[in-house]
Amino acid sequence: MTEREKAEAEKSWLQAIRETIYGMAAHDMSRAALRTRASMEHLFILITMGDLLGVPILPPYYSLRLLPYVVPQIATWKRRMLREKDVADAMF
Repeated sequence: MTEREKAEAEKSWLQAIRETIYGMAAHDMSRAALRTRASMEHLFILITMGDLLGVPILPPYYSLRLLPYVVPQIATWKRRMLREKDVADAMF
């Protein structure tokens, strides 16, 4: 085994340890943070573009002012808001 092969084997071993520690310690926290961020973005879109669902929360002037920030996420937001929900959705 050459010096280079030993260094690569040690590097891959350390990488595996790092990934294992990350998975045990921080993976759930990062997923929860991403889920929270998505929920907050969808709430923001509901407040600004609630007219699309028949819930007029903000006056149209402010909705139009915020429209450029919301446009990229409207399709996923509408799909999430109009999808059927059951008890299992709350658990996961």
